[in-house]
Amino acid sequence: MTIQQLKLGDSASHSKTISETDVYLFAGITGDLNPAHVNESVASASRFGGRIAHGILSAGLISAVLAMQLPGPGTIYLGQELKFTRPVRFGDTVTATCTVSEIRAEKNIVKLDTVCTNQAGEVVLQGMATVMPPQQ
Repeated sequence: MTIQQLKLGDSASHSKTISETDVYLFAGITGDLNPAHVNESVASASRFGGRIAHGILSAGLISAVLAMQLPGPGTIYLGQELKFTRPVRFGDTVTATCTVSEIRAEKNIVKLDTVCTNQAGEVVLQGMATVMPPQQ
């Protein structure tokens, strides 16, 4: 969608169940081998009581919404503010939702409220994305 097609309040979502494989692949790709994510014996002694997914893995689902749905292919991701509010556990289904909250047509810039929830509807991440929608 171009900036002319977008409206305040437009929204789109993407869901994924986070598996142990997803977490290990992400750890391998990024090099983030924090025991909270990959070592059950260490993680079970933590305040979370077991392994949790990388917070930024959930944030990646926001990227999927922006790139594939709203605004969609051709979108340039300029920035993201994030606040991680709850852990994501293996087997949780995370839904990323992006909602257009500001349109600056003169600069071809759009801001979107971003939120990720788990299968219980609990917010696990919230923030604001800044993007440049495709020109055509």
